Amino acid sequence: MKVLICGKSGQLGTDCVQTLGQKFEVTAPDEKDFDITNKEAVESITLSVSPDVIVNCAAYTMVDACETEREFAWNINVKGSENLARAADKCGAGIIHISSDYVFDGKKRPPEPYKEDDATGPISYYGITKLESEVTVRKMTDKHIIIRTAWVYGINGRNFLKTMLRLSINNPEKALKVVNDQYGSPTWSYRLAEQIGRLIEVNAAGTYHASSEGYCTWYELAKYFLEKMDVKHNIFPCGTDEYPTPAARPKNSILENCRLKEENINLMQDWRKDVDTFVINFRDRLIKEAKG
Repeated sequence: MKVLICGKSGQLGTDCVQTLGQKFEVTAPDEKDFDITNKEAVESITLSVSPDVIVNCAAYTMVDACETEREFAWNINVKGSENLARAADKCGAGIIHISSDYVFDGKKRPPEPYKEDDATGPISYYGITKLESEVTVRKMTDKHIIIRTAWVYGINGRNFLKTMLRLSINNPEKALKVVNDQYGSPTWSYRLAEQIGRLIEVNAAGTYHASSEGYCTWYELAKYFLEKMDVKHNIFPCGTDEYPTPAARPKNSILENCRLKEENINLMQDWRKDVDTFVINFRDRLIKEAKG
């Protein structure tokens, strides 16, 4: 099976190239050659590769920046997805599109999770673009898988865990306020890439939630990770109102992997187990990177 991956240099894209490459024939063009906002380039490359499946890992995920860089965010997250879905439909390929917990408003009381068929209602512009990208993909082709995930971290690129580590290592005495009233399911990009591979193998279709099992707050995640890393820290909990951001965040981003479980294809692990494995595998590399 031939798989075309876009966004290969990103956090999830890098893991998808490595993980899916062990099972399928993977093509992953450089972003400069495969600009998903360029309709003609997308169509040309897709037709030349003639994939069975396109995996779209490309997205603009800077949630706060999306509030001011709206046209840029829309072009990548919505128009780019439209171009890929159109090209997939034209060559008879399926498309796997990565969406977000931010399509929900977060008004459910934790720990009640969001399921695939729950009503959406984004409260940030980033969330709006991700929801619209879902609508667009569904409209463009029936051969689609939409994966909503949450709080992604990994060894490649920037993420919350790396930020907490860098700040704690380089200034361990400085007090860091971390939000303790937003709940979600931290998801390891490697595990998500494995789950994507499984969905391809079983020829799945439709909308799935794929995030780690269990839930925590940002503060609980940071504390757990830093303690597993054996790094001195000075973090303490705060409320969302004490840490204002340009973009609103859902108070509850907990996703339930209902369809994965119903179809007996759920590979997602408890978030603590994956953080443990992540630290075991990458502690030295993470420390070195954090120190610069």
